[in-house]
Amino acid sequence: MDSAWLEWARKLQAIAQNGLTFSQNPFDIERYESIRRIAAEMMATLADVPVERVLDLFAQDVGYATPKVDVRGAVFQGDTLLLVRERSDGLWTLPGGWADIGQTPAEAVVREIQEESGYHTRAVKLLAIYDRNKHPHPPMPHHAFKIFFRCELLGGEATTSIETDGVGFFAEDEIPALSTGRTTSGQIARCFEHARHPDWLADFD
Repeated sequence: MDSAWLEWARKLQAIAQNGLTFSQNPFDIERYESIRRIAAEMMATLADVPVERVLDLFAQDVGYATPKVDVRGAVFQGDTLLLVRERSDGLWTLPGGWADIGQTPAEAVVREIQEESGYHTRAVKLLAIYDRNKHPHPPMPHHAFKIFFRCELLGGEATTSIETDGVGFFAEDEIPALSTGRTTSGQIARCFEHARHPDWLADFD
């Protein structure tokens, strides 16, 4: 039931955000602000956090509501895959993060890999575009698409960052505990499958 309530809250937030973007009538603006608060109260109740914290998060999104874009890079060295350890939770993930305005998804994933691991890469193949909601990630307020790229290792050396405190290459049977908000074990397994089958087309939901 919680997942259904979260989805309803996301939809209410999108309606409110779109209404606030295009409405000029003060009565309509007031109604959309009320809808936004209802959505925030639903999410705050589910997450057991203050409603004002959720409202602040909503306020960061402006314009027409669309899914956010998360990029992840699969960098192989022989039969091992590059992972980084997040300082925030002490768990491991494929390097990546939110795409920035003004960059293509491929440029964004190369930047994220370099920032989080110290390695220089080149995006060579699109592996998958996933709807985050259709995979076993923990819930979050935003609707997001996750884009996975196979990236070729060009150089550099393992370097930690503000966000990461560990960098390493791991065999398929040695994958450490994952930060599932970012990467799931199924997605890791699929990256290894794509590496074994380079002729496969990209996955999508």
